[in-house]
Amino acid sequence: MKKTDWRILPVVVTVLCLGLLFARSGDAFEFKKEYKMQLNVGPTFYWGMGATKFAELVKEKTGGKMNVKPYYSSQLLKGAQLKSAQLVANGVIDCALESTINISPVIPECNVFSLPFFINTFDNLDKMKAGQTGKAVFDAMARKGLVGLDWAENGFRQVTNNKRVIQRPEDMKGLKLRVVGSPIFIDIYRQLGADPVNMNWGDAVTAFQQGVVDGQENPVGVLVPVQIWQYNKYATFWNYLVDPLIFYWNQKEWNAFPADVKKAVKEAAAEAGRFEIALCRAGLDGEKSIKILKSEFNYTMEVPEPVKFMENKGMTVTFLSNTDVAAFEAATKPVLDKWAKEIGEDLFVKARADMGGK
Repeated sequence: MKKTDWRILPVVVTVLCLGLLFARSGDAFEFKKEYKMQLNVGPTFYWGMGATKFAELVKEKTGGKMNVKPYYSSQLLKGAQLKSAQLVANGVIDCALESTINISPVIPECNVFSLPFFINTFDNLDKMKAGQTGKAVFDAMARKGLVGLDWAENGFRQVTNNKRVIQRPEDMKGLKLRVVGSPIFIDIYRQLGADPVNMNWGDAVTAFQQGVVDGQENPVGVLVPVQIWQYNKYATFWNYLVDPLIFYWNQKEWNAFPADVKKAVKEAAAEAGRFEIALCRAGLDGEKSIKILKSEFNYTMEVPEPVKFMENKGMTVTFLSNTDVAAFEAATKPVLDKWAKEIGEDLFVKARADMGGK
């Protein structure tokens, strides 16, 4: 080889390297026609709006190359709401925006958010998600073949009924309440002397109308869309536990994505999560979330004051005093102690540390 040939070798190597880099970028990656996304609610719920926002942002941030299609109201699960994590891990579904409650059968660490009267405030929740607790949950998901991308929210869950004001533990005695079918929920309500029943929402509405079920528990982001005032007169805001949501993806498929695609999807999850969390907290954290929606997303809430809105619909809304909360904490402590062991003492300690040693 002539001397002049050697001089062009670095150029050739550089071109080859750039070609390899390009081949691994989203520009050359072969996207699927559609990436299926599972969620349990319809598009008009805040949770559903968060999924819609995520799909829009993924398309935008990948230059229109990646199409995430939300399948609302558990269409992909045919009603089996607790199977989302299994089906995403197995690759039957690509991704999900799912409640920590619904993935807790596969990721039991998620029950840390359902410990009764443990978290109580948005500030504590944010510290947990950003701290050791959130990392432990995402690590547990990774061990099951899932990649946690970012957080969203369904909100702190409140209780409503058509019998009486609930302000002290004794007020729960004998109430028949529709609750999530998770074992920790059943334990909490039985411990308080209530009669918890698990049924789908359609059956619950019929039961309310017939007077065979007295009430239910859900976050504000559900109470307003389902028009709970049609069935229940009394609401107690007690923040007894919270229902975070997680954007997550099938691990094998995620690992095959080029770096720029992963970056775009994670950015979309973070932005959509911030939007959706602000929707859920609007009117419940002063002006903070209202301002985030207006300044960052140019979005104005249809119901900016949910408590006043519910009261205007004829509901009696009760907020617990610190003394009342302490009484409920004491009444449910056996459940907290039992489930702290179930989720693992190490995770429980991490959660307490994240909240400042609560």
